[in-house]
Amino acid sequence: MSDEVLVLNHNYQPLNITSRRRAAVLLFLGKAHLVEGGESPSVVRLNHFVRRPMPILRPTRKAIFTRDGHRCVYCGAAHLPLTIDHVVPRVRGGRDEWDNLVCCCTYCNNKKGDRTPEEAGLLLLAPPRRPKCLPYISYHKFVTALRNPRWQDYLAPYAGSLA
Repeated sequence: MSDEVLVLNHNYQPLNITSRRRAAVLLFLGKAHLVEGGESPSVVRLNHFVRRPMPILRPTRKAIFTRDGHRCVYCGAAHLPLTIDHVVPRVRGGRDEWDNLVCCCTYCNNKKGDRTPEEAGLLLLAPPRRPKCLPYISYHKFVTALRNPRWQDYLAPYAGSLA
């Protein structure tokens, strides 16, 4: 994370995480100014407001794994090979949505098969939910960026229950 720079909109809203080289170009061209960091920028702020439509937060494989903490939601295992499971199986009308997709180890996934967790005798450790975060930055990058102490002040207000 040391080669990454947080880019803020003119109103201090997080927009992107970019490379240090791209941030240096923004600074050199006068499109942004330094907020934090000395010779090597950590946070830059754009000099003008950028209007962006609100993107849709899609349930990707990486995002599901990040949301569930890379642990099986049925047994809590993190050391086993993991996959994506539909709580309500597709053959029964289950959809590819945040509240139906979970991270699952292959053992529990095979045990569950095309049944519901109740029918297979499995309990969800945590119910699947749609994450609440700033969607301008991908969910996986956002959760990873929250670990950077220099960015906490800028990202924490948008983190909700993630922080």
